[in-house]
Amino acid sequence: MTESRKVRSAGPLTYRGNAIPETTTDQRLLDRRGPTDWVHTDPWRVLRIQSEFVEGFGLLSEVGHAVSVFGSARTKPDTPYYELGRQIGTKLADAGYTVITGGGPGVMEAANRGAQEAGGTSIGLGIELPFEQSLNHHIDMGVTFRYFFVRKTMFVKYSQAFVVLPGGFGTLDELFESVTLVQTGKVTRFPVVLVGTDFWGGLVDWIRGTLLEEGTISPDDPDLMYLTDDPDEVVDIIRKSHVDLARREFEAARVVDEAASVHAAEDASEG
Repeated sequence: MTESRKVRSAGPLTYRGNAIPETTTDQRLLDRRGPTDWVHTDPWRVLRIQSEFVEGFGLLSEVGHAVSVFGSARTKPDTPYYELGRQIGTKLADAGYTVITGGGPGVMEAANRGAQEAGGTSIGLGIELPFEQSLNHHIDMGVTFRYFFVRKTMFVKYSQAFVVLPGGFGTLDELFESVTLVQTGKVTRFPVVLVGTDFWGGLVDWIRGTLLEEGTISPDDPDLMYLTDDPDEVVDIIRKSHVDLARREFEAARVVDEAASVHAAEDASEG
């Protein structure tokens, strides 16, 4: 190997010795022959991830006040929880909230359907899965993501509350990630409402019992979640939470303004 072959710079990357590629980036870009494995490499995935964030932000940037509704894709239209999801979607839309779901069938479809039938905005954020599952037909705006973490970011960034109806592993994942983000202060304290006392009651008892007794959570942490069966109470909880949050933000701003006024007066007297 000649001296000039011992080191190669390719943008911010540096290759040495046997790690130096046989071809340059330009060659691989312009040469149409050869394998296409490069489109599946991690650096290329970064661009796909970036594009998904851009698409999601673009779709949702002007949504306004929104509530994400989670729940099982396996819930059938003729079941009580489907009807409950539909009622919640309707009441959220009547209250002026955009309804965001995972865009699939079951509870997600029910909430989208209720919002759409009430004349509200119905949004679906789908996910690419190994088995076929398209966005339901009750969505005004929708996008299907490749990556779960991008999709989750959209739920969190553009929602002011989470409503969680009965569901399986996916719903549990969304529930606990939401509560964790609220608990750790990563997102503004907004309500997480569990709907279905028979379904969620045992989990809530376990949290208030085992987790609290073992000291693995703080005494106030169970209060991050609400439990109800009443669609009207779901909306009331969300509204009250937002009124309380607005009041706290107003009070905090007032304190800052008063402190600034005091400092300004002190500076003026000293001058």
